Amino acid sequence: MFSQRVREQWTEQLGRRLDILIAGCGGNGATLDVDQCDPRIVGVDEDLPPLRARTAAREDLESWSLGDLRLVPIPPRSFDVVYVCFLLERVRNAELILDRLVDALRPGGLLLLRMRDRGSAYGFCDRMTPEWLRRMLWRRLCPPGSVGPLPAVYEPVTSRAGIQAYCLKRGLMIAEDYSAMSGPARRGPHAGLVGFVCRAVSALTNGRLNGAEDEIAMVIRRPQNHFARII
Repeated sequence: MFSQRVREQWTEQLGRRLDILIAGCGGNGATLDVDQCDPRIVGVDEDLPPLRARTAAREDLESWSLGDLRLVPIPPRSFDVVYVCFLLERVRNAELILDRLVDALRPGGLLLLRMRDRGSAYGFCDRMTPEWLRRMLWRRLCPPGSVGPLPAVYEPVTSRAGIQAYCLKRGLMIAEDYSAMSGPARRGPHAGLVGFVCRAVSALTNGRLNGAEDEIAMVIRRPQNHFARII
């Protein structure tokens, strides 16, 4: 779905080469099928060993920067598309980082967002499980090749209500909003057991925590601002 939206953005630009920023480029799912658009793709992520190894192995990135995402170079109004892939739930100061990523968009640009939902049973278990236990369970529960375990922070913005409030304050338009089930442990060798635990947690909270879907995916557009273009 995201790749199709990027291709539509490319068509709207009358074939001009797109500039794409992938935030969370070292994690799972951080690729787009947009080769026919011949875009310039830049990546940023935290500087953690598994993320560095995955990023260094990528061949589609023209350049990349790893480090504190409050400080890594992200030029404002430089990208047509910013793809934020399973990043916000694992970083601190998530709203500040999101501000920097939105500022990197040109007027009319697309913010493609995928994140683990704080309001899901899976997200609840992820953030409440002690770090030592997460490390021990990772290889047993997750498919081979999954990048992790990564930090589980889940600040308030990493929820549907959190993103909706953020977009309202920043004047951003949510064009599409989807839910999905994509947690690594939900696709691993013990997916049935993990699903049972998530349903049990949901039942114990009277359905307040979603026991089925654990991912939020949104297509968000930065409105055109002709006055800002002149500046």
